[in-house]
Amino acid sequence: MSTSDICATAMLMMVAFDAAAGDIGPIAGNPLIEIPAGRFVFGRDDGPTNERPRRVLEGRPFAINRTEITNRQYGRFVQATGHRPSFYANHPLLGLDDRPVVGVSWRDADAFCRHYGLVLPSEQQYERAARGTRGAAFPWGEAAPDETRANSGSDACCSGDAHDGYPMTAPAQSFLGGASSEGILNLIGNVWEWTRDRYAPYDSEAAAESAVAFRVLRGGSWNSDPSHLTTTYRLAYDPEFRFSANGGFRCVRPVP
Repeated sequence: MSTSDICATAMLMMVAFDAAAGDIGPIAGNPLIEIPAGRFVFGRDDGPTNERPRRVLEGRPFAINRTEITNRQYGRFVQATGHRPSFYANHPLLGLDDRPVVGVSWRDADAFCRHYGLVLPSEQQYERAARGTRGAAFPWGEAAPDETRANSGSDACCSGDAHDGYPMTAPAQSFLGGASSEGILNLIGNVWEWTRDRYAPYDSEAAAESAVAFRVLRGGSWNSDPSHLTTTYRLAYDPEFRFSANGGFRCVRPVP
């Protein structure tokens, strides 16, 4: 067995152990990974204005899906509830069973999570899961993303390429080298992920309550350039739009 094979096997065992430490949860094939209560870094002072200010917060415990919700998992929800399918359900690449579901609005994602007794993550929950407790730039630490850690696009926004092995979405179980310290995958790259929060500057009292208020997507995707692939980048998006080929989600459950 080569050195690279040994490293890959060790990573698989480590991530599997981390997943086993979590909650199996209600979604088959996508366990909930527990994130403990405690202090964590939220926001940053050296990035775009809407990512400021940097604060240290006291987080409550929660559990988050190990991967994005896949087409197979979303399809089971559609069959059980009669909810509309994802827009790309029959796409030859984007619609593959093991790929993250895309072509879903915020309301579609919210309905899926609530069906299983879960909710979409808040921005704070996303950052804690993705950045750890010390506010890392990436789930794995400070090293820049590469083809072993994240499914991303070209250096110029916003085009996909196959330098990481996938011209569009990758299987949700891919890129073990990009796992967070708790073993959560693809918090950077592959697909943007809906959060439950309305978009507003961090220094405002609250988001506008308008029915057309944007929701926030996090994490970057398969066609994102490096400037969008950070744990703090915030993308404001129309919650009713369901035609995006690079937007998906995962769910969380608060832990008492």
